[in-house]
Amino acid sequence: MTGFALYRFPHEQQVTLMEQTEGEPQELLSCADLNDCRGFVIAPFDISADLPILLIKPDRLEVFSNASLCRLPDGFRFASSPGGRIVKADNMHASNSCRETYDEDFRSFLLQLETGKFRKLVLARCADECAETQLDILFLFKQACKLYPRLFVSLTYTAKSGLWLTATPEILLEGCGNKWRTIALAGTMKLEGEQLNGEGEHVCWSTKNIQEQRYVATYIKECLEHFSDEIREEGPRTVRAANLVHLRSDFSFILLNKVRPGEVLQRLHPTPAVCGLPKQEAFRFIIEHEHSPRQYYSGFLGPMLQDSTRLYVSLRCMQILPDRFRLYAGGGLLKGSVEEQEWQETEAKLETMRRLLKS
Repeated sequence: MTGFALYRFPHEQQVTLMEQTEGEPQELLSCADLNDCRGFVIAPFDISADLPILLIKPDRLEVFSNASLCRLPDGFRFASSPGGRIVKADNMHASNSCRETYDEDFRSFLLQLETGKFRKLVLARCADECAETQLDILFLFKQACKLYPRLFVSLTYTAKSGLWLTATPEILLEGCGNKWRTIALAGTMKLEGEQLNGEGEHVCWSTKNIQEQRYVATYIKECLEHFSDEIREEGPRTVRAANLVHLRSDFSFILLNKVRPGEVLQRLHPTPAVCGLPKQEAFRFIIEHEHSPRQYYSGFLGPMLQDSTRLYVSLRCMQILPDRFRLYAGGGLLKGSVEEQEWQETEAKLETMRRLLKS
């Protein structure tokens, strides 16, 4: 076993284990190179030789009827943990969730927004966490499936990327043949009290959240117009993801002749939902000024198989290290954003993974 992906789609019970048993996962340096590829894709925010797109080849596939029956690959070892399945909590401590660092980044990003250089910037951060007890890695995956039925849940490993657990609500690209779809997901509110009993249907959205989502939706539609003459947009509507709600617009489209999915991915990734606008300038600013390297957070992942492609943006994710858990979260900033409100939004997003460590 040189790499694997254990995953479950939203609102489904079935879990799939994809293993590459020979050779190393293929490394790619462009989304366009994914044309004609088959396997499980793990892509970073900033694609480079050090952080390439990784393709786990489907040498072995096993399907489980539900998460309670799934397993890790035979022979998988993680660091020196017994059986490769236990992460020890001894001597772990929180580190780079430092508020001072976030404050510095926030002020730097907001200044650029106030001068009008950008319409939107996404500021991300990470937080190192310990667990209260020893945790079984497979148990974490099963708990994520149990707690988050609306989300795409995956546990992935390669020597290059490391071990990651993800529970994300955002589709990047899904479909087959010439029929495809994507979504614009932006704006975030935390559900509390009686709101947790519903789907967020009574949430009242702020002007900032509505504007942020519209930026993303407009950008995605403009991207798709390069590849399709038949685009249908629905929304925005409120959708629930764990204890959060977002604004979502759905796009379905028919690809023009000779257009390939990799070309669409090349233009879409990263979307303004995880980057900013104007996109290329925002991307460069984030790479140069954000304190916390994103690694494979806010990239994308999912299977590309013969009958379908289902790729998701890597949100609500956790890098599992030998001695700690590194959680990632981000939020969209606009001119006039308030630091405390944005900090609390990232805290709410981090709670999706933190909750698993308290199980």
